[in-house]
Amino acid sequence: MLARGAIKAALRAWYASEGFTETECGQLQVSPGNEAHLHGFETAFEAENGARTPLYLNTSPEFAMKKLLAAGETRIFDFARAFRNRETGVRHAPEFTMLEWYRANETIEAVMADSAALARLAAEAAGTRSLAFRGAVCDPFAEPEVLTLTGAFARHAGIDLEPVLTDAAGLAAAARKAGIETAPGASWTDVFSAVLVTRIEPKLGQGRLTFLHRYPVSEAALSRPYPEDPRFAERFELYACGVELANGYRELTDAAALRARQVAEMDLKQQVYGARYPLDEDFIAAVAAMPEASGVALGFDRLVMLAAHAPQISDVIWTPLPVGVRP
Repeated sequence: MLARGAIKAALRAWYASEGFTETECGQLQVSPGNEAHLHGFETAFEAENGARTPLYLNTSPEFAMKKLLAAGETRIFDFARAFRNRETGVRHAPEFTMLEWYRANETIEAVMADSAALARLAAEAAGTRSLAFRGAVCDPFAEPEVLTLTGAFARHAGIDLEPVLTDAAGLAAAARKAGIETAPGASWTDVFSAVLVTRIEPKLGQGRLTFLHRYPVSEAALSRPYPEDPRFAERFELYACGVELANGYRELTDAAALRARQVAEMDLKQQVYGARYPLDEDFIAAVAAMPEASGVALGFDRLVMLAAHAPQISDVIWTPLPVGVRP
């Protein structure tokens, strides 16, 4: 836990040197997020007259922080408490710390450089020169590997992704040829995720950091498409020791596209889980008003876990869920 405190102090000092303002976004939100496979904690606000308004604990501070960008903030970060149901295990905790930051009017390359710098700072603050996890070692001081999704699929799974970018059956056939079975009728995203998790992610961040970038636009989340090739999105993920550490975007500022994506995600959530979350109309309005920006969400507990060479995430959380309620 001393390493956790030292890392947080080092990162705060770095943000101050870069001219960032620390925010403290509220944890109660109108919507916990509008991704189909994201599961929030539900609660309610009860007024003095007994009227109840449904609310959710935030799954990340993203919606709130983008409202701050729309209000005029330009460089902001937050060590935010975040809450997600259906997420436990060696690398997951239902309550965790999300380190999120945004640079207005700056490129995705700028926040990629930030991410690598923070990984190096974490190792230094923990008194080591490496990140490590269950036998895997990563040198954050080495030049990071930068790999596109199409390059990763070709290298690690033997799959040519571009010809099947919109062809679920074709991707499934390519996955079967590579030895990866998926359920009959699986969606393109399900097949993509199966290949990513089983064949690609374990190979990333081995020996040095890996930036996986240029995602198919169907996996854009809240990132914007590349203007020169809208088949792909300006999104990256950072890996160390096969562990995803950060997820970054050149942020989407098209409110109509945002609404369409969120409705589609909630339709899928309804189909798969029989539930949906409301849209945050203030957030959608903020996206329309915010400047061009790039941002990153980094799992702070995971970064500490790797810098401290800890075997599981609960080892670096001050008060993890009691053993009796952990699966």
